[in-house]
Amino acid sequence: MSERVIVRTEDRIVRIHLNRPEKKNALTQDMYQRMTDALQAAQADENVAAVVITSEGNVFCAGNDLGDFLRHGELTSDSPVFKFLDTIASIDVPVVAGVQGAAVGIGTTLLLHCDLVYCADDARFVMPFVDMGLVPEAASSQLVPMLCGHLKASALLLLGESVNATEAVSYNLVNKVVAADALTAKIDEVAQALAAKPVKSLRLSKKLLKVPYEPVQGRIARELKDFLQVLGSPETQAIIAAKAR
Repeated sequence: MSERVIVRTEDRIVRIHLNRPEKKNALTQDMYQRMTDALQAAQADENVAAVVITSEGNVFCAGNDLGDFLRHGELTSDSPVFKFLDTIASIDVPVVAGVQGAAVGIGTTLLLHCDLVYCADDARFVMPFVDMGLVPEAASSQLVPMLCGHLKASALLLLGESVNATEAVSYNLVNKVVAADALTAKIDEVAQALAAKPVKSLRLSKKLLKVPYEPVQGRIARELKDFLQVLGSPETQAIIAAKAR
């Protein structure tokens, strides 16, 4: 079952690759568990600077495998899908995603918890929860309006409108659009750029970016605490010394 999600670690990068192209990478509970295990392992490894999420085939992710969900019975807060969402939303390791083709339902909402998202020019994003008699999930009812405003969020989440790659940039769902045949190279470029940076500073900076809004003085104090924490580290001291020469 784990072959549906291929995980490998190299050069301080954990790569999570959905490998179920015959089912358009629709996610099963076992696939969620495999991804959660990989994310938790990345968080626990202090040498990991980035997680990359990609997929096989011409569809990034068709959403949940509904047949698999029905076979598993009633969902609870302990179900693999919710453990995955809790984990990807809380880890300090920067997460990079590369999207080609359709990203449906959670195929789009999981991207809201990534830090850098790049897509091919054939990408399309759709969250048809209401059409399926469901409601938004993965905190999308909060995060989508924050990213693109209430009116656009309503079109996406109430009408279930899809957006193409160019529109996704203007909606702040992705960073950049690249040609389909250049997507892999772009994701590798970004992941390697992260891997070249001081990991502790990288993780603390992401953590700061994810802290909810607070008064400015409180944020200054929070940043100062982390600033002093990394300032005394051997890695930071070496960088400062090299630049001072």
